Amino acid sequence: MPPVVYQEKCRGCGKCEEVCPGDLMELNEDKKAFCRSRRDCWDCMACVKACQYDALETRIPYQLGYYPARLIPKMKEKEIEWTCIDINGKVDKFLVKTYNK
Repeated sequence: MPPVVYQEKCRGCGKCEEVCPGDLMELNEDKKAFCRSRRDCWDCMACVKACQYDALETRIPYQLGYYPARLIPKMKEKEIEWTCIDINGKVDKFLVKTYNK
């Protein structure tokens, strides 16, 4: 599933456009992000992780969790904090070390 873009949070910085390995994220004439080919998105979450303004979100596919389940990454210096919200609103957080220099 392609990312959901919260237009009111998007600042038009273009980070999502820079990091998308499929070259699918673009900015519209209002400088707001959108995925130009939703069916070609492979859910890598690069754009979601790159967004500093929490304007992008990946919805968990119904096969894994049904709406409104969500998986939200928050980039930190040497780790990613993953917040998983299940369909009942239960929140779990996980820290995963990264190897960024």
